Amino acid sequence: MSGATLARVEAHVFRTPIAEPVRTSFGTMTERAAVFVRVEDSDGARGWGEIWCNFPNAAAEHRALLFADIVAPRALGKSLDDPVNLWSEIDRALHVLRVQSGDAGALSAAAAGLDLAIHDLRARKRGLPLWRALGGTDDGPVPVYASGLNPGRAAYDTVGRMRASGYHAFKVKVGFGEETDLGSLRPVAQELRAGERLMVDANQGWDLRTACAMVPKLAEFGPGWIEEPLMADRPLAEWTQVAAVAPTRLAAGENLRGAGPFQEAIDSGLFGVIQPDAAKWGGHSGCLPVARAALAAGRTFCPHFLGGGIGLIHSLHLLAAVRGPGLLEVDANPNPLREGILHDVFSVRDGSVSLPGGQGLGLEPDIKPLLTLRSLHIERHA
Repeated sequence: MSGATLARVEAHVFRTPIAEPVRTSFGTMTERAAVFVRVEDSDGARGWGEIWCNFPNAAAEHRALLFADIVAPRALGKSLDDPVNLWSEIDRALHVLRVQSGDAGALSAAAAGLDLAIHDLRARKRGLPLWRALGGTDDGPVPVYASGLNPGRAAYDTVGRMRASGYHAFKVKVGFGEETDLGSLRPVAQELRAGERLMVDANQGWDLRTACAMVPKLAEFGPGWIEEPLMADRPLAEWTQVAAVAPTRLAAGENLRGAGPFQEAIDSGLFGVIQPDAAKWGGHSGCLPVARAALAAGRTFCPHFLGGGIGLIHSLHLLAAVRGPGLLEVDANPNPLREGILHDVFSVRDGSVSLPGGQGLGLEPDIKPLLTLRSLHIERHA
């Protein structure tokens, strides 16, 4: 790869309405959006990434513009021999803009999408699957879990549907009030089969008092973890109080940014499950060290992701590169921007998904069938 530089970038924004809104404690999604990025180097090699824009998805076009006008110019014309160094350089350069604009999350996600695409390109040029280019050695199937289960009767129905599709682990959303939360979990827990697992996600929906009252009541369901029972930016003193009354491990990380905050979370011992989102912060360059640090400290690494098909495959490769006891998060809600990209590349059998063959992602995204859903397309050249 010596001598190759970043020559061209593209951002494609897609959005589509959905029949069944996706409900969380912080809001309801009535459509799905995705920002797919494509990069090309001076040799003509290509790679694909995704910028996180799950919610509020009205920000998808904004993030694509930040990618094209703020992030990409800092990489165009530069060597791709060392993606980690390039991402670190861009991350440092963006710090003042995060502070100045107050738009830290969007800038971080735009840089993450670029990093993912560059790692895909680099793996393809090396003739390696991405998970192996990231340092992985195990080509076995990766365990998965069904996520994003709506509250109420929908949770029970979705578990049945995902079980029939080969899933053995399920994560139910809570944070909608005690009666709704316990009513969502009880029928699911009562019908869990041998070897199946149940997790709980409050999506930052509780304050300290509510969290300390609610987490002990989850003990009857035997959850594998309780995710984000507090706002991600609450002080560790509050997390300590929740951990003291929790019947199982706490999980967090999707709303952390920066190696320092992740290391603090790992070192605190309060979180048994660490969940960075590679399309939201860090890409592979930032999240791979976090994953390895989590495993070295005896924590479980479970990458967070709910978005389009390209980001999901990147998340799969990231987990495959580091392994450990973690599971891959897979959105249980229908999403044309996932299924329309993956087709038969992603197939769950007996609770796991096989790694795609081929170089890089093992997937050459065909966006042509989705063009009627595209709301913005931007290109930039060196």
